[in-house]
Amino acid sequence: MLLIDRLSYQSKLRYVNASEKLLYAVLTLALCILSRSEAVAVLVFAVNGILTVGKGGIPLFRYIKLLTIPIAFLIAGTAAITVNVSPGPMDAFAFPVGEWYITGSRAGIDRAFQLCVTALAAVTCLYFLSLNTVMTDILASCRRLHLPPLVIELMMLIYRFIFVLLQTASAITVSQQSRLGNRDFRTRVRSFGALGSSLFILALKRSNALYDAMEARCYDGSIRVLSKERPAKAGEAAAIVLYEVLLILVWLWSG
Repeated sequence: MLLIDRLSYQSKLRYVNASEKLLYAVLTLALCILSRSEAVAVLVFAVNGILTVGKGGIPLFRYIKLLTIPIAFLIAGTAAITVNVSPGPMDAFAFPVGEWYITGSRAGIDRAFQLCVTALAAVTCLYFLSLNTVMTDILASCRRLHLPPLVIELMMLIYRFIFVLLQTASAITVSQQSRLGNRDFRTRVRSFGALGSSLFILALKRSNALYDAMEARCYDGSIRVLSKERPAKAGEAAAIVLYEVLLILVWLWSG
């Protein structure tokens, strides 16, 4: 079981109405991206952290560890905005390299910071949903929102095949380690290439076996999963509306 999947089953917010959580995450994510406001992004980041760690009971170190993944990509991605190679120095910093400068502008740094905080706040919206809602509840909410059945089926199958890939990769990795397949860099590179080729073939075979098992159980193009309907609470719905209105006000004020 994936770490995020396991944490979602342990969350104290698991039994809150899934449609409410889905609506909250989508609306907050949309406002965060559309506003591109640092104040909105900071507020969203803080509130999602409080809800996920404080209310949901997700361990803080797990939450921080999960956040380090997008942070690493953001640092690498925004480096292209902040760092430039130019024949002339810019106003933020400049390091001469021969006749050229590794330099950056204040406008570029401000834009990179805005991009980082907005993207990180958007990620916390998705983390709030995934860490506090199990996949079956999310799919049930998507059905109630009348999403196309094909999209829902693809979501379920892709989610299931993630576990197939992870189980296959884990078994191959253990087999390689037992044969000293990672004893030096050259061997690790060769083992990684073998892992990629073997993983594709074995995962394809296991996915075909999974589909055959579904066909044997009268699969007709629709995966039906039991889910318990939990009624939405008026207080929680009102809190979501007030919070989204607050974000809009902060957006207008900061703009």
